[in-house]
Amino acid sequence: MDYQPIENYGVIGDLHTVALVGMDGSVDYMCFPRADSPSIFLKILDHEKGGYFSLAPVLHDAYQKQLYIPDTNVLLSRFLSDKGVAEISDFMPVETTVQAHNLIRRAKTIRGEIKYRVVCKPAFDYARATHKIEINDGEAIFTSNGDDGTVLRLRSSVPLHEEAGAAVGEFTLRDGESASFVLENARESVKDSSDPDYVSRAFKDTVNFWRGWVGQSNYKGRWREMVNRSALILKLLTSWYHGPILAASTFGLPERIGGERNWDYRFTWIRDASFTIYAFIRLGYTEEAAAFMQWIEERCNELGPDATLQTVYGMDGSRDLEEIELSGLDGYKGSKPVRVGNAAHDQLQLDIYGELMDSVYLYDKYGKPISHDLWHNLVRLIDWLCDNWEQPDNGIWEVRGGLRHFLYSRLMSWVAVDRALRLAGKRSFPAPIEHWRKTRDDIYKDIFENFWDDHLGAFVQYRGSKALDASSLLMPLVRFISPTDRRWLSHLKAVEKDLVYDTLVYRYKIEDSPIDGLEGPEGTFNMCSFWFVECLSRAGELQKARLYFEKMLGYSNHLGLYAEETGPRGEHLGNFPQAFTHLALISAAYDIDRRLSKAGWSA
Repeated sequence: MDYQPIENYGVIGDLHTVALVGMDGSVDYMCFPRADSPSIFLKILDHEKGGYFSLAPVLHDAYQKQLYIPDTNVLLSRFLSDKGVAEISDFMPVETTVQAHNLIRRAKTIRGEIKYRVVCKPAFDYARATHKIEINDGEAIFTSNGDDGTVLRLRSSVPLHEEAGAAVGEFTLRDGESASFVLENARESVKDSSDPDYVSRAFKDTVNFWRGWVGQSNYKGRWREMVNRSALILKLLTSWYHGPILAASTFGLPERIGGERNWDYRFTWIRDASFTIYAFIRLGYTEEAAAFMQWIEERCNELGPDATLQTVYGMDGSRDLEEIELSGLDGYKGSKPVRVGNAAHDQLQLDIYGELMDSVYLYDKYGKPISHDLWHNLVRLIDWLCDNWEQPDNGIWEVRGGLRHFLYSRLMSWVAVDRALRLAGKRSFPAPIEHWRKTRDDIYKDIFENFWDDHLGAFVQYRGSKALDASSLLMPLVRFISPTDRRWLSHLKAVEKDLVYDTLVYRYKIEDSPIDGLEGPEGTFNMCSFWFVECLSRAGELQKARLYFEKMLGYSNHLGLYAEETGPRGEHLGNFPQAFTHLALISAAYDIDRRLSKAGWSA
């Protein structure tokens, strides 16, 4: 059975969870009640067992089109045919005072007389639990038989009947007529969701919420529509209750079709902290930056005797992210195993302290001054790093093929100590300044002495290797080296020759660097592609940077969304949508636009 391409999906959400809606009108992915909870719809990972919520016209010759209402996360799916025009609206009201997490779907005939079919067939607990269904007047109740005890209510404005555990309805709508469906938590439902005006009122409120939020952005430059869309996606991946951002909304989507690189990204990486806070501050979203900073401070308050952080946490700060395989699922196009949880939480990744300290430094500079207690914990972190920066680790790519002395880990260790020194000086904080300064300088010397290869004219991926790594593109972005330094320009040229294909960038060549312990190739990494164009911009190659950036925009899907990777045929691969890609897009757009304007280039 054919699977929808990953790029055929749009995403909606309510700052608690998200849902993926295909161009065919089917909700094929949704976890409930939170984004890191077990799934209720998972057809995207198993066509037979995964569960779905389909709402579409019964047309065989329809042209399908999908779009967001501008400056919102309200999704429209249109079906155009000789019989008329049908439209499906999908959205989730942003309810900050309740936990209902309603999914609202509305079918409307714009022109003609069109027949529709709705099928709601949940598969609870990653399709491991059965359920019972009860059809009442105007609603269907789904009760999970699993340990989760989830009970869903589907309110419907059309009659429903049961078919093999699904609630099914068929109806016809003429010009201007509509039918609505509200899927909600039956244990915590919104009291007025049964009101006749609820759906239309919720639609208006949701549109107004997103337009009001995106209207706070201070970005007025080129590519404003794509920057706003990326900001909307980042907000959608943010937890309203806890504050952090998810790496992606999904789990199990493959980095190679049929391969084993299928990870769970529904967690918060410390690594994302710097990039997220930087993006939000740049765009003027200080409340989001403050919420994420509060989450970071809470993690620092939990430091153990060794004063170290985990690499990745649950949205609520939970530490136990045991990785298990869901052997009962077929996987996207047979890509197995499907994993939930992430074993990377136990890895040593020294770079996270650099991203952490960069985010703290930026927030203290552009947001609000940090607290005494946070500084006390940061001193403990930096002292530990000063004693341990020479250790081999798993690196930014979370390799499972053995520890290495990675360039990127060295680089971000330098960033950690450098930002700590800057912050201590700016705020007159007490700190072992001389010890930190010596450590920072030792790391700097180590990078040039042990990671620069004269023959290659480039910095190598890890000590003793000859491979290049796209994570090195962050070296000028974190101000370790000048973007016009002779050595850096030589390195950038080597990266372009070895890892760049037109505008697409591989993170490294697997055949030259078998470090991850996994089989098979992978696609190009979209965030690395945006890092590359920002490096071009900072190096003064503005015309080339603009061309490459705008070509990269063409690899988004029809809605402006990106997965983690781009495959050999331009298809999307990996979890979707991915925050890191959209963060890198915002950073590149901001830098290129600023430099073009300064140079006097027209829009």
